[in-house]
Amino acid sequence: MRKHILCLVLLPVLLSGVGGQVATRSGISQGIGAADRPNIVFIMSDDHAAHAISAYGSRLISTPHIDRLAKEGMLFENCFVTNSICTPSRAAILTGKYAHLNGVPVFNHIDNRQPMVQKYLQEAGYHTGMVGKWHLGGQNPYQPENGRPTGFDYWNILPGQGAYFDPVMIEMGERKKLKGYTTDLITDLAIRFVANRPADRPFFLMYHHKAPHRNWQPDEKYRRQYENFDPPLPASFDDDYRGKSDASRQATMHIDEDLNRSDLKMDPPPGLTGAALKRWKYTRYMRDYLACVQSVDDNVGRFLDYLDQQGLTRNTIVIYTSDQGFFLGEHNFYDKRFMYEESLRMPFLIRWPAKIRPGSVNEKMILNVDFAPTFLQAAGLKVPADMQGRGILPILQGRPTAKWREAIYYRYYHPGHHNVAAHYGVRTRTHKLIFFHGLKQWELYDLVRDPREMRNEYDNPAYAATVSRLKRQLEQLKKELKDTDQFQDGVPVDDVDGERKP
Repeated sequence: MRKHILCLVLLPVLLSGVGGQVATRSGISQGIGAADRPNIVFIMSDDHAAHAISAYGSRLISTPHIDRLAKEGMLFENCFVTNSICTPSRAAILTGKYAHLNGVPVFNHIDNRQPMVQKYLQEAGYHTGMVGKWHLGGQNPYQPENGRPTGFDYWNILPGQGAYFDPVMIEMGERKKLKGYTTDLITDLAIRFVANRPADRPFFLMYHHKAPHRNWQPDEKYRRQYENFDPPLPASFDDDYRGKSDASRQATMHIDEDLNRSDLKMDPPPGLTGAALKRWKYTRYMRDYLACVQSVDDNVGRFLDYLDQQGLTRNTIVIYTSDQGFFLGEHNFYDKRFMYEESLRMPFLIRWPAKIRPGSVNEKMILNVDFAPTFLQAAGLKVPADMQGRGILPILQGRPTAKWREAIYYRYYHPGHHNVAAHYGVRTRTHKLIFFHGLKQWELYDLVRDPREMRNEYDNPAYAATVSRLKRQLEQLKKELKDTDQFQDGVPVDDVDGERKP
């Protein structure tokens, strides 16, 4: 891990107000006008693993345009998701709250009547936009409370997962069929939003790619680029799950057993069996996955170039992330959901030339619920008391953060897909404790001695004190975050028997 930490010019953190005099923690700062507030661009892909970005040391791919954000800004090495699945992560990002409080533990649509970050920014004078993958509902224009985007001056979204080619998109409630490759089209829409913005207002844009979500359909240029690529195998590729809970064995997201013809796009060569067939499937999977990522990277570069051309770079915050991590063959897995590192870790790169020192790297643990408070802080707004995340602006400014979190809480509910057992757990800098509560089984990993999480130390007597300490920490976090088991496998507890109780 790289150890150097950000050092940059200290500037006051604006906490409330828009225009005129603005309150800060230390009193009153000079007033800020609309032109002084930063634009905010939040670029998010779907299922893009941090270890498929060269700035994170990937052995699989070169991503020079995404890497620009690291070279010109800050890279976070320990950004984590609170629930590793697409829809809940997106809800957590918008609300700054965990799934048990924002009401989106699985694939249910978000209740858009609740407060969300784009609404606060819109009320404060930001021109707000959402283009690309929304995945929180909103396909029915007659049920606006059932997931339809609100708080955006302009929105143009894919219905559900959307298609890789010639997608239908829903623009301000109207369904339209577009021609082309979706990654390119979403970037076109993002550029158009910036081009058409009101000149006298800062803008907030959520620019969300579908790629590289399953089933990984690259366009021809990138397919050909990777058609002969021979990806290296991850060290945990042949994990046999010895000593672990039943969760890994019973999950249906194994490279060798569960990738299907839709994923692979062709039948395997005749006669392949065993390890050779597994390797073939992995190679097919990675070629298409990485080709989709390469297209995202090129389009991020196209968008960054546009900001440069328009003179918008210096005072525009640009973030690149994914809605969660993803397995690229580790533990014989594809997909996400588990609390293991590859699924838990999100890429998070942020550039703000006016404030952030280029080439900065930070190791503090941040979460997807921290994004909304950060946007509000950057805009000079007060963070609502009911947001559970913490703004990272002090970290970006190099201010002391002695009380920053030393542990994170994670919870995955079981919607049925891939048969991943419901679980929750705690991760510190050195250890991870996971409880698969339906199975009544535990796993403990020593992240210092066993960073690939191959050895479950839960029953090892040498770790008895560590287990006790982590269990106390887990229960304390659960209590602090007000997780009272409001949902059972993603269903409200009062609905489990099929009848809502009064």
